[in-house]
Amino acid sequence: MAVQIVSVVAGEELASGTPYESVNPARPAETVATVLLAGADDFAGASRAASVAQREWARVPAPVRGRVIASIGRLVEANTEALARLVTEEIGKPYAEALGEVREIVDTCDFFLGEGRRLYGQTVPSEMPDKSLFTFRVPVGVAAVVTAGNFPVAVPSWYLVPALLCGNAVVWKPAEYAAASAHALYRLFAAAGLPDGVLNIVFADGEQTYAGLDRALGEGTVQKVGFTGSSAVGRAIGELCGRHLQSPCLELGGKNPMVVMPDADLDLAAEGALFSGFGTAGQRCTSLGTVIVHEDVHDEFLRRFTALVRDAKIGDPNGDVLYGPLLDHKFAERYEEYLGWIQPHHTVLPGPVGRMDGEGLYYHPVVVDGVRPDDRLFLEETFGPIVGVTTFATLDEAIDLANRPGYGLSSSIYTSDPKAVFRFREGVSAGMVSVNNSTSGAEAHLPFGGNGRSGNGSRQSGMWVLDQFTRWQAMNWDYSGRLQKAQMDVAEITPDLGFRL
Repeated sequence: MAVQIVSVVAGEELASGTPYESVNPARPAETVATVLLAGADDFAGASRAASVAQREWARVPAPVRGRVIASIGRLVEANTEALARLVTEEIGKPYAEALGEVREIVDTCDFFLGEGRRLYGQTVPSEMPDKSLFTFRVPVGVAAVVTAGNFPVAVPSWYLVPALLCGNAVVWKPAEYAAASAHALYRLFAAAGLPDGVLNIVFADGEQTYAGLDRALGEGTVQKVGFTGSSAVGRAIGELCGRHLQSPCLELGGKNPMVVMPDADLDLAAEGALFSGFGTAGQRCTSLGTVIVHEDVHDEFLRRFTALVRDAKIGDPNGDVLYGPLLDHKFAERYEEYLGWIQPHHTVLPGPVGRMDGEGLYYHPVVVDGVRPDDRLFLEETFGPIVGVTTFATLDEAIDLANRPGYGLSSSIYTSDPKAVFRFREGVSAGMVSVNNSTSGAEAHLPFGGNGRSGNGSRQSGMWVLDQFTRWQAMNWDYSGRLQKAQMDVAEITPDLGFRL
């Protein structure tokens, strides 16, 4: 029997709302959870509650907050299998991948528990005597975090863990179609001892979330917005934040290129293309968009790649499969629109196209050879199991093709030539570069994020994300007993600039 899930604000459940059914995409007739969706007033109310709770949470010493993060990590670790099974059931992610997603939460907690003792400021020398200068990291206040459901527990942890560690309170709006997974993660965070109101979870649709966020920003109860999702929605959120003089953390879509040089290990490149193109059914922001392969090795690479795709197992995500179903009905409908972008000048491999037989939201993997730089398949993100292939003659041409769509999240190059590696790294616009590895894959202690249509340059993960959830505060302490004016009351030592040997 499906469970009923509701929003939780300041430790209290919101018992009313509009029902929404989160279904199992492998068996769409099966409801995983019924979710009561809140409204804009609820979101704004959660932000007010968070603003009140944040004041006391910020007074908790950072090393103690780090111990809370450590407890979250241990709780998640102890519940790994249950959480991963729920992720597999609710969004159709293969169980092995779901286990890896849960592991990423633990890794994130393990990294940030130590940052509670390393939220360092600096002592800075003054230009005047008897005066000391200092800098401090201070929490931003309340962070409103809106996340997608393709990584329903790992990606939220990239926001929640550092935000809480830094002394902020959070209002988290997860994807409705991944509500059960999100609610389970919330319960694990709450079990670590977070005070009521420090972490709030609000289930709402996009329209109500936007309206509630607009209200909260206007009331001054949200000081930071984190968003993971499409470039189009990210642009709207960026515009909203800009009206309130805020800079959001935006992690958006990608059209991630993989360049295959003539000296590449083609078996390795084909394996990388298979995983990054079709893992999670191509529904990662870091999924491979286009393989840009040198014209001399195009035919051989394509032969090896399509052979791997043809032999790949697609099906029940509880089994040993490359990928399972698409996340939800709305993504399946959108993916079918992308298939309509296939043109007569394209060559479609390795076989059938479209939905597979059966009840689940399973779709055949598609490789489209012969894509051109002005094709929609080349320029736009295609969230699903479809990969384009095109050719190049020179590395400069490959870099131009890699940058042409205007996204800048992840990229990859396969080569044994160090010169090519560093020329590619220097020329590509992506925030992340892989060498002889796929476009997908992140580690908890590296910066994650993109540029251009993939984001506004903000970074998640590692120590770099601390700049999203803290602000620098400067202090000068003058103990001279007199007013010393900067740039005016500064001692001068006069050099003899005319001196010559």
